[in-house]
Amino acid sequence: MFQKLYDKAIQWSKHRHAGKYLAVLSFAESSFFPIPPDVMLAPMVLAQRQKAWSLALMTTIASVLGGMLGYAIGFFAFDLIQPWLETTHYWSKYQLAEQWFHDWGFWAIFIAGFSPIPYKVFTIAAGTLSMLFLPFVLASFIGRGARFFLVAGLLSWGGETLEKKLRHYMDIIGWGSVILLTIGVAIYKYLY
Repeated sequence: MFQKLYDKAIQWSKHRHAGKYLAVLSFAESSFFPIPPDVMLAPMVLAQRQKAWSLALMTTIASVLGGMLGYAIGFFAFDLIQPWLETTHYWSKYQLAEQWFHDWGFWAIFIAGFSPIPYKVFTIAAGTLSMLFLPFVLASFIGRGARFFLVAGLLSWGGETLEKKLRHYMDIIGWGSVILLTIGVAIYKYLY
């Protein structure tokens, strides 16, 4: 399953409008869309290694701008989306984001920006809790930038050899990530 999605993302990454698609995906994922931009950034870097840093920068900027939209949604419209949010699997993640903000503030958005945790939940929570906007943008830029530049750097450096290994192990990586995330959530719920 993951290998087929990966092959499709490779095809999209070679489209003449791939850069625009990547920017839109990065923007949307930070505020409301469920698919992370890494799935398109990675194959684009492999297809155009000489553009690795510019693709990472574009992804970062679009993602931070989308995060600002998520912040605005939380700040201005949380009452409108809360009933819907409570009926989705994102509600528990939102409550976790609130707790992280109370415990760690700035570092919560930085961690969410870098990790596979749904960043959009944290952008909305940051707005709802009225986190100071400038630290929010700074933490988002550092966290998202670190993530996307790491992805771009590793794939640019590893090239075709890494791409072949990545494709070969894509199903194992995909299901392994799902299992690790599930175990992490279970441990967290058990401990807290």
